[in-house]
Amino acid sequence: MVDGLLDDIGDAWDKGVAAPGKETHVLVLLSFLASFGFIRTSAHMIRAQVSWWPGNVQTKAGTHIHHLVWGIVLVIVSGYAGVALDPDSPWREIAAVTFGIGLGLTLDEFALWLHLEDVYWTEKGRESIDAVIVAAALLTPTLVGLGFWIDALDAVVGELLLPLQAIGVALAVICLLKGRKLAAAVGVFVPLVALAGAVPRARPGSPWARRRSGSRAGSPESRAPSRAR
Repeated sequence: MVDGLLDDIGDAWDKGVAAPGKETHVLVLLSFLASFGFIRTSAHMIRAQVSWWPGNVQTKAGTHIHHLVWGIVLVIVSGYAGVALDPDSPWREIAAVTFGIGLGLTLDEFALWLHLEDVYWTEKGRESIDAVIVAAALLTPTLVGLGFWIDALDAVVGELLLPLQAIGVALAVICLLKGRKLAAAVGVFVPLVALAGAVPRARPGSPWARRRSGSRAGSPESRAPSRAR
């Protein structure tokens, strides 16, 4: 099943990405996400004062150079190189990766250049994460193309349909035992609904709840007060 799934995804890649020449677009997207994840992790490590992790970059006068500065420089240089020089491979791919890295570094401090003040760790700093989420949501279908994602999703659903259906039936049985009949009925066809119904505690009076209460009543802990009396 795994080999068939990989083959189907490979066919979707050849059709939706390789054939139209969108490899550089994928590199921009991946490097953008990777740079954001790295710099956000680095910021947390610096704030936690991890001894072996490099600290902030500062000038001799003590001015902190925010990483959006490096991001803007990378976006400018790689953007100019990619548009004006129109480089061949592998420089085109290097420019795409550099542009994605600069984009991630810049958007990670979106709140800073929006408010023109250092709000990275404040409530306003959340706007940087929101900006990255919006950018990723827009770039993912735009750069790679909807065709690849539709074909890849179709391949995944086609290969995993039977296992997911079996899991949904098992979770639906748990929902039924916990007294959630509607979630059980819908969960047979939509496993996610069955999962949402199977996780919470059982409703009072359901077979699951009666069995749990019966097992607790017969446990040594429940018999301890009677022995004490």
